Amino acid sequence: MARRAAGRMVAASVALVGLAGAAVAQFPGSGAGRCIGATLSGRRDHPHAFTFTRAIYSSWGRGWRGSWTTDWPKSDCQFNVVLRRLTNIDAYPEPNAIAFDDPELRRFPYLYALEVGYMDLSPAEVEGLRSYLLAGGFLFVDDFWGTQEWSNFQYQMQRVLPEFPIVDLPLDHELFRGFYEVREVLQVPNVRQARYGGPTWERDGYVPYVKGIFDNENRLMVVINQNTDLGDAWEWAEQPDYPLKYSTYAFQVGVNSIIYAMSH
Repeated sequence: MARRAAGRMVAASVALVGLAGAAVAQFPGSGAGRCIGATLSGRRDHPHAFTFTRAIYSSWGRGWRGSWTTDWPKSDCQFNVVLRRLTNIDAYPEPNAIAFDDPELRRFPYLYALEVGYMDLSPAEVEGLRSYLLAGGFLFVDDFWGTQEWSNFQYQMQRVLPEFPIVDLPLDHELFRGFYEVREVLQVPNVRQARYGGPTWERDGYVPYVKGIFDNENRLMVVINQNTDLGDAWEWAEQPDYPLKYSTYAFQVGVNSIIYAMSH
């Protein structure tokens, strides 16, 4: 009985992986159409059960827009389309972004942050993020590369959660099994390198890692995707020349992280 059930789960997972490619291929003019006129905060009074939310944070060296805006808002919109099609999660279809020091931060149990190698948090942002994570919030980190960016991000997180170490996530952790079974950590390059065959790394970020920060009850508060760019895979997955292996992996890890966050 258990073996037959496991077989059905594997078959369903394989079918859904195929649907991910179909979902992004069916965008009318890509997912960006939903993002025209998008505001930073979206509609916070909407009736949907889940809101994919991007973190706004202070940064240095990335111009007036800030590093948090990378791939915004198309990447988020396309991820939302796939999330809604491949799961039964009632997700708000529009992009949403909120600052770490916003009083309404706790309304959104899941945060996505990228390009964190340029993060430069104010004391208010440090306190806001710390309070959010210790209260049950979840942070999913993506798209930063090499030792220099790692050092800056590690320093910022030590300011936020000094008592909790950053550790490697083993592939048998629930994050890799919650919806899809992820069997390897794949390095997803930026869109240009993905389309033209590599290299897959940037700077000295040759090896991809998935790391985490756990609280005292062994709840995973922060997932850290280092030396990889899942957001570019979400953003460009509808393009016929974008490699399917990268978009499939990126959607699998993203969906799994939401299932974990919403069930813990």
